[in-house]
Amino acid sequence: MFTGIIECLGTVDKITRNNENIDLTISSEISKELKIDQSISHNGVCLTVIEKNEHHHVVTAIKQTLDLSNLNKLQTGMTVNLERCTQMNGRLDGHLVQGHVDGLAECTGVHEEGGSWRVSFRINKAQNNLMVPKGSITVNGTSLTLADVRMNEFDVAIIPYTFENTVFGSMKIGDFANIEYDIIGKYVAKWMEGRP
Repeated sequence: MFTGIIECLGTVDKITRNNENIDLTISSEISKELKIDQSISHNGVCLTVIEKNEHHHVVTAIKQTLDLSNLNKLQTGMTVNLERCTQMNGRLDGHLVQGHVDGLAECTGVHEEGGSWRVSFRINKAQNNLMVPKGSITVNGTSLTLADVRMNEFDVAIIPYTFENTVFGSMKIGDFANIEYDIIGKYVAKWMEGRP
């Protein structure tokens, strides 16, 4: 379980194909503190550390994960948002994030608004019922508040700190982001499906 509060950026140093899976070698300031078998969020995708040293850690993304996320678009030198799992005795600064990506959203706009940024995304229309204005959403692992919700689209407002310390700083129109909808909203939507 995560909170969507990004700890740091990691750099993709190596991508190794392993049948239909890939192993990602990531360098980051937290790599030395990680443990084998620990869950780490990479752009919002929960992956397990399989190797590590003082400067790098290695995780595996299986085909199902690659099909649902933007990890299959990573190239060496690119950065990813990193977050270690939350400690249950700490504050929940974002919202409950599982690290289980629901799908992709395409960036349709990045607009500077007097020191902050508004970023717009297009989604699959079947997911419209999973969002409400001022509700929570996770974009590339970052816990955000929905600034606006429209048919097949949503906006998030990004403060300068988040813009400078996450992958939002390099996001451009046409990029695809990993989306995880709020778990409470997903349970409510599922419950409503079964009602007469």
